[in-house]
Amino acid sequence: MALPLSDRTLEALGLAEAPRDHPLLYPGAWPSDSGLLDGDRLLPLDRLVHDDRAPVLAVGSNASPAQLRHKMAEYGITSPIPMVRTRVTGIGIGVSAHVSRLGYVSASPVEAPGAVRELYVTWLDAEQLAVVDASEGAHLAAGNYRRVWLPGPEVRCELADGTALPGAYVYVNTHGVLHDGTGAPRGHPGQRPLLTELLVSSARLRELFGVTPEEFCARARADHELCREGTRLFRREKLVTASGLERYAEAQQTGSPGTGSSLSPPLR
Repeated sequence: MALPLSDRTLEALGLAEAPRDHPLLYPGAWPSDSGLLDGDRLLPLDRLVHDDRAPVLAVGSNASPAQLRHKMAEYGITSPIPMVRTRVTGIGIGVSAHVSRLGYVSASPVEAPGAVRELYVTWLDAEQLAVVDASEGAHLAAGNYRRVWLPGPEVRCELADGTALPGAYVYVNTHGVLHDGTGAPRGHPGQRPLLTELLVSSARLRELFGVTPEEFCARARADHELCREGTRLFRREKLVTASGLERYAEAQQTGSPGTGSSLSPPLR
C-alpha cells in the first residue's frame, strides 16, 4: 500500500538531516529506494529513465536528499529531482584527498573493475546540473572536482527494470584520493571512523585539527585556510594516490556542448 503524502516527507523518512549542517553524519542518509525529490518530500517515480536530463552518479552526499535540497535552495531552484537506485559495476567509493570547507573529508569515486554496488543516479536538468557543478567546483580551474562522462561499456549502470544506461556523469577529485597504506585507494567508512583513523595516524593532523572528530569538523568549518593546509598535508605525508578515473577527465576537457567529450550534459 502506498504511503500517504504526509509520510513521504524527508523528516518522516529519516532523511532530513544534511551533512553540510551535521558533518559527522556525512555522507548523510540515502533513500531506501528510487524516488522523486520534490521540496521536502520524496515521492514515487513514474519512470526510471529521463532522456531530457543528465544522469549523474552520486557516491557521497549528492545521494542525500537533504543535501540536494540545500544545494538547490541556495539558488532558489524548486524543480523536482528524480533519484534512481542503480546497480553499478566498476566504481568504488574512495576518500577525497582534500578537506572540505563544510567540515568533513568527502567521498570520491575510484576505479574498481568488477566491483558491484548500489548507488544513486540523479537525473538533473540544466539548471540543477549547474548548481551541482558549482557546489563541486567543477567550473573552476582550481576546483576540487571535474565532472566526467563514464561510458557504459566501461562502467555499467543497470536500473531495477534491467535497463543499462549508455553512461553517466560522475565527479572525479582533482586532488586524488587517500590510499590504504598499500597504494590502493582506501574505502570511505563514514565520517566519524574515517576522521578517527586519520587523526590517530598523523600527529601533524592532530596539531592542526584537534584530537577528536568533533574538533576536526569544528576547526575545518571555521577556517578555510586550515582546510587548504590539511589538503596539502595529505600530499606531504604521502597519503595520496590516483583514483584511476583521471584519464576520463583528461580526455574530456575539449569538445562542444551537448557531447560526451565536454563538461556539458547530452540533453535531448
